[in-house]
Amino acid sequence: MDSEVGPLRAVLLHRPGNELKRLTPRNNDQLLFDSIPWVDRAQAEHDAFAEVLRSRGVDVLLLADALRTALEDDRAHAAGVHAAVDDRRLGGDLADSLRSHLSSVDAAALAEVLMAGMTFEELPSAEGASLVRMMNHPHDFAVDPLPNLLFTRDSSVWIADRVAISSLTMPARRRETAVLDLIYAYHPQFRHAARAYGAHSAPIEGGDVMLLAPGVLAIGVGERTTAAGAESLARSVFADGIAHTVLAVPIEQSRATMHLDTVCTMVDVDAVVMYPLARDSLTAFTLRPTGDGGVKVAGPAPFLVAAAEAMDIDRLRVIDTGLDPVTAEREQWDDGNNTLALAPGVVVGYERNAETNERLEAAGIEVLPIAGSELGSGRGGPRCMSCPVRRDPL
Repeated sequence: MDSEVGPLRAVLLHRPGNELKRLTPRNNDQLLFDSIPWVDRAQAEHDAFAEVLRSRGVDVLLLADALRTALEDDRAHAAGVHAAVDDRRLGGDLADSLRSHLSSVDAAALAEVLMAGMTFEELPSAEGASLVRMMNHPHDFAVDPLPNLLFTRDSSVWIADRVAISSLTMPARRRETAVLDLIYAYHPQFRHAARAYGAHSAPIEGGDVMLLAPGVLAIGVGERTTAAGAESLARSVFADGIAHTVLAVPIEQSRATMHLDTVCTMVDVDAVVMYPLARDSLTAFTLRPTGDGGVKVAGPAPFLVAAAEAMDIDRLRVIDTGLDPVTAEREQWDDGNNTLALAPGVVVGYERNAETNERLEAAGIEVLPIAGSELGSGRGGPRCMSCPVRRDPL
């Protein structure tokens, strides 16, 4: 896969499941949601999103199905049990008891625990006293749920024919790495996929990684991806020969701009939709290989200038979010910038961002609108909710 906009052929999605039903006013901030989603409606909205993709010839692979298939392998099952049980949280005796229990369940049951977690009330009964069990509320989590699995873009990203397993920053999301590692290691479709980046390397998230053009990557550096993560991924893709230029793009460390794809996304081979306030302020450092295993860094320069130069085009067309500062800010918050390209000039976007969608249409971009009143409660749009696995080359 060499771009953000080549015709999309296969994608990994996660249909909202019981992990979202674990969200309460007491824990939603810790689990990175701004409100408590109506799960049935979120599922209906997601089903409609998946159907839009299928109607355009995209093969949709659901993460829960992929995880269950992977866990049919005994080695994956053992690794899944290991990933679920935290000795430091549970203590030795309780951890051993849970480990023994999970080792005996089938792939579907283990997958459910890995995704939706497990409360102390749901732990298997055990002989003897456990201070850990007694001192935790029955509804506290012995295994944390992963409600952010919905945003499959962040936990892995494909670059050329390799997959990069992300090193996720926030504690609520770190175990997602283990889930994706299991899928890519043991699912028959991915078993032979080469890796582009190690999940235990410096922090980097897929929402910050953008394939601007063949051989050209932009990596946002902000709340979720560190400069060390951007440099590590750059060194990895240079060593693998799958990129010749990486742009490290500083972004504000805030909830509204947690990833680069909340600020801008590609909508055509030479066009982006972008938050107007970032248009002139966004900069980039340009990283290129030295030829002897090193990396040379230039800049910073204006992002749009650096991007056009790296892409070998005269300029990058920019379509602003909204029509005025207030609308732009509202629609940026509602993921107006977070579009998923199905082909050059064809994108999926939330229907609520009406003015941004009108601007895209006026610029010749076909917008396929989807509902997102519940899906957006975790601050993510169509791009966040999709991990492209295969695109046709440009």
